[in-house]
Amino acid sequence: MSDRVNRDDADWQRRLTPEQYQVTRRKGTERAFTGRYHDCKTPGTYHCVCCDAPLFHSGAKFDSGSGWPSYWQPVSGQAVRSDNDSSHGMQRNEVLCARCDAHLGHVFEDGPPPTGLRYCINSIALILKENT
Repeated sequence: MSDRVNRDDADWQRRLTPEQYQVTRRKGTERAFTGRYHDCKTPGTYHCVCCDAPLFHSGAKFDSGSGWPSYWQPVSGQAVRSDNDSSHGMQRNEVLCARCDAHLGHVFEDGPPPTGLRYCINSIALILKENT
């Protein structure tokens, strides 16, 4: 992504709430079924809370039953990137904002057609911009 956002840790701490910072910059997670978007049906586009990059359209959102907002694809192939995550004794694919490297969640291969993917994303890492 050409418009990369690079900030030092102190700047991120100033810009984000403690909860946003813990999830997006320290690779934390929110508890299942507690995030504001896990059952949201409002049409719009979900953006990165750190850098405002568009990440997921509401049309790709589905109810996975996991307790986190889930999407079957990002807005584009350049919106997010993945990285190996071997924390907690598991092998998972971490999902990061391609623009600022914010930790968003994880992607799994148990989603619906047409992709078969489930991007399981922390609500606190997102801002919904409603369709007008």
